Amino acid sequence: MTAPATLDDDQVERLSQLLDQRAVPFKGFNLEALDGFLSALVVTPDTVPPGEWQPVVWGGTTPRWDGDDEALSVQALLLGHWNMAAARVRFEGEELPDYLAPLLWLPEEIEVEQDDELDVGRDWAFGFFRGVELREAAWDAWLDEHEWIDEIFGLLEQLASGEVLAGDPTMPAVALEYRERLEIIASLPGMLADLHHHRIDALTPREPIKREATPDRNAPCPCGSGKKYKKCCGA
Repeated sequence: MTAPATLDDDQVERLSQLLDQRAVPFKGFNLEALDGFLSALVVTPDTVPPGEWQPVVWGGTTPRWDGDDEALSVQALLLGHWNMAAARVRFEGEELPDYLAPLLWLPEEIEVEQDDELDVGRDWAFGFFRGVELREAAWDAWLDEHEWIDEIFGLLEQLASGEVLAGDPTMPAVALEYRERLEIIASLPGMLADLHHHRIDALTPREPIKREATPDRNAPCPCGSGKKYKKCCGA
């Protein structure tokens, strides 16, 4: 069965129901956490093959499906979601289309002020960090080299923990406000696009600059003058 390039509304609903029934009870992912998880995998420094990441979705062990047809259909849904996450980070237009938006729960009236304890985006951030764990050493190398990636992780950590750490380590953290959560969520596509571009740049081979070896100072000058190099071009 061919995996779809993206998931339509019915496929998203079907995948969400499968996860609630077969993954969440076994400490696997709900739909929001899966979206964060796959988002990390499509921008990860080192590729993670499906055979490694798919069992994680279900809590560590892939469920027993009712025959090959159901197993293939579930596989198509997962890979379709992966394709959608990959298309999201590659999108180059002015405004991300709705069908590529991060899949996370938001209040129906998003602009109405909500309780700050409403943990919007928490599961998405949890899923993202679970994906990071699959290639933790490679991510650590990026974090050590690039402060802007560390800043992205800091914002996602705020979504996951619901806290904003004070600049002074002796001061207690403060609760992340609802509006602050929305601002981080709105910036997710841009963060992912930046990580994608960095990944592509890091994986692009660099052709070394070829430099001709410098002749020995007492060797004949390569210009053909008949003089020693130190008395001619090397002077």
